[in-house]
Amino acid sequence: MPQEVTSETLLTQIVESLTDDKAEELVQIDLRGKTAIVDYMVIASGRSSRQVIAICEKLTDRLKETLGRRVLLEGKNTGDWIVVDAGDVIVHVFRPEVRAFYQLEKMWMPVGADSNNV
Repeated sequence: MPQEVTSETLLTQIVESLTDDKAEELVQIDLRGKTAIVDYMVIASGRSSRQVIAICEKLTDRLKETLGRRVLLEGKNTGDWIVVDAGDVIVHVFRPEVRAFYQLEKMWMPVGADSNNV
C-alpha cells in the first residue's frame, strides 16, 4: 500500500529526479488555491525525444521505489511532450520546440513572475 506523502515531499522528489537526469529549464508553479486538481505543476525540457522519454521513465521508477507511488504517463509514444500525473503534482516534460510553441507556464504563472524559479 502506498505511503501517504505531502505534496511538498512529492514535489521535492520530482525536482531531484528531474535534476539528476539533466532536465533543463525547470519551473515549478504553486497552484494551491488556484485549482482543486493539483497542488503543483512542474515544467521541464529534455534535449531530444529520447531524453524526454528517459527522464519520465526514470521519474516513474523513482517515485514507485522511494514513495510507493504509481504515476500515469501520457504522450510517451512520441516523446515530444509527456505528462506525468503523480497525484498532487503534475509534470510536463517537453522537447524545447514543443515547449516554446505551447508556452504552458505563461498560462499558470502570476503576471510578472520569474519563470526561472527552480
